[in-house]
Amino acid sequence: MIDRFPKLIINGQTDAAEWTNVRQTKNYQTNQGVTDVSSPDMRCYQMKAGSGSATVAAGDTLGFAAAASISHFGPVQFYMARVPDSADINTWEASGNVWFKAASIDAVKSASGTLTSDETTWPAYKKTSVEFKIPASVPAGNYLVRVESIALHQASSPGGAQIYLSCAQVKVTGGGNGTPGPLVAFPGAYKTGEAGLIWSYYPVKTSYTAPGPAVWQG
Repeated sequence: MIDRFPKLIINGQTDAAEWTNVRQTKNYQTNQGVTDVSSPDMRCYQMKAGSGSATVAAGDTLGFAAAASISHFGPVQFYMARVPDSADINTWEASGNVWFKAASIDAVKSASGTLTSDETTWPAYKKTSVEFKIPASVPAGNYLVRVESIALHQASSPGGAQIYLSCAQVKVTGGGNGTPGPLVAFPGAYKTGEAGLIWSYYPVKTSYTAPGPAVWQG
């Protein structure tokens, strides 16, 4: 099982090589996720600084290709952080309250109103790629785009959730004049033991809300 997101996809076109427009993560050779939500690894889990960036227009579809597939059930979320004009996109740390949630692939209830641990509840589970639309009103500029897959298969107690994430470097063109928010920090946005990081098989769950702020409706 491999849970990594080493390639970017823009309007259906996938990077030819791994870790070109995506910062190389610490698990580039392993299947290790982040379990400590207070760790700076929650930001980008990066091992190396960036080296390239892709160009995408506001309103376009942007995605991440998994190294194999998303092999654990749970939500997949997308965050963006605007790189200051004075900063180098390759080395900017994205610390503090700079991240907004751009999209979320959350749980879907069954016809009976229950939640399961398979694809009927988790639309991203077992997919080889995930994608979202860059909000049309997001301001133009350089951004880090962070994807996270929250694996809940061992999350029956605090600290059991495993978070697999990557940060891509993109230049957004043709943006609008929206004000993305609310802005949160990584680490800081999630708390150990919060409901979105816990999963119970029994009793069967009937509700689930992914951690973090609401999706910005830009």
